[in-house]
Amino acid sequence: MAKNIIVAATGASGLPLLVECLKIIKENEDFKSYLIMSESAKLTLAHETKYSLEDIYQYADFILEPKDIGACPASGSFKTEGMLIVPCSMKTIAGIHSGYADNLILRAADVTIKEQRTLVLAARETPLSSIHLRNMHELSQIQGVRIIPPMMTFYNLPKDINEMMYHIAAKLLEPFGIEAKEYRRWTGLQ
Repeated sequence: MAKNIIVAATGASGLPLLVECLKIIKENEDFKSYLIMSESAKLTLAHETKYSLEDIYQYADFILEPKDIGACPASGSFKTEGMLIVPCSMKTIAGIHSGYADNLILRAADVTIKEQRTLVLAARETPLSSIHLRNMHELSQIQGVRIIPPMMTFYNLPKDINEMMYHIAAKLLEPFGIEAKEYRRWTGLQ
């Protein structure tokens, strides 16, 4: 039986990372993805990429709308491995932090926390204000919540930005037990 993972995208910069994450999940037969994109994410997608919504949707197994507050991820009885929000805006982090679940993305995150499942937040903002840092710090104290800002790494000697994005996507999915085929782990100085 496939494992379910909820993948959401909000209006922060970083929509190409969503695409990489969905592609990696699609390659793994053990997982089924439930994609929720905010209206701001859809606007950002058009600005940051040449992808259409249909291009993105082909990588997801199920498509949900933020207004579908009664969809399956809104209930703890819907079994998932957890939820990834990539990119995750500071507005979304503030909503999760305060328990303000007025749409399916926030409700699914709220359910993920209350069920003590893995919640990965690809926090996107720079510079970070004291409010952002406080919200992220307090969320990081909750069991299962991981704040993983999409940071570039160089130890794997990436050839181009595509390899950098793949590496970040692999790191975002690792907490769910999803192994990216081309992920190069740190093996120490040689």
